[in-house]
Amino acid sequence: MPSQLHEALLLLFRNRPELAPELLRDSLRVSLPPYTEVRIDSAELADIQPAEYRADLVVLLLDGVPVLGIVVEVQLSPDERKRFVWPVYAVNLRARLEVPVCVFVVTAEEATARWASSPIDLGGGNEFVPLVLRPSGVPEVTDQIAAQGDPELAVLSAMAHGHDADHGKSAQIALAAQLASLGLDEDRSRLYFDLVLASLSDAARKELRTMDPAKYEYQSEFARRYVAQGRLEGKAEGELQGRAELVTRQLTLRFGTLPPEALARVAAATIEELDAIGERLLTAQTLQETLGSH
Repeated sequence: MPSQLHEALLLLFRNRPELAPELLRDSLRVSLPPYTEVRIDSAELADIQPAEYRADLVVLLLDGVPVLGIVVEVQLSPDERKRFVWPVYAVNLRARLEVPVCVFVVTAEEATARWASSPIDLGGGNEFVPLVLRPSGVPEVTDQIAAQGDPELAVLSAMAHGHDADHGKSAQIALAAQLASLGLDEDRSRLYFDLVLASLSDAARKELRTMDPAKYEYQSEFARRYVAQGRLEGKAEGELQGRAELVTRQLTLRFGTLPPEALARVAAATIEELDAIGERLLTAQTLQETLGSH
């Protein structure tokens, strides 16, 4: 049964199909054909025999018609069976589409990436080599504008670099991904926020707690607009009320529909308490922890 990490990584590619060709082009330096559209295709890759083969995800690049098929496989640990199956995925999809095809393997550990990168001996002097993305190959997204424009890549970056030796950079990447996640729909916002936090080492999580979100936010145009929105609301409806409504929206995006006691806690909070709640929001794992003692 697929693990939660497997499904979480795969979901990033499902939510943003453009992520697969972006990483192939920018991280693996793969030359892609010209295309105008990217879409998810059927992952059923059975041949005419009774055996059934199903890839994790198939992404198509199109320029009016399909020009490249990408089989996306999330691989968390070595599995020798996959070295027999991956060439089948490529051949069957190539026969179905009648265009070039590649197998793109996304890994969460360097050791698994080394294993997956080994050429597969097909016999008769023929080899099949999958394209493998290792954690160190994922771009380090620290810029808030870039994170806001591609939140799935920002979250993947946080997941890949959450345990890097540079704890400060890990925390900066995590903060950029979390702030970008706040602008998404409720389900994605909550999921991405949790994925980022769960991917951090203890040291990076402590570093994140020491960062000043307000100062960091002002480093990007997107964040300045986000903060300015709260200020405008504060002027129009009263500074305290505007701040409380902004915090309520952020809490709802993070934890879903708020219970009455949480709404009452926010409504009764001072500006200083609301600021503290906003800071705890970036690292707390539960609503109760975020709200703090009263």
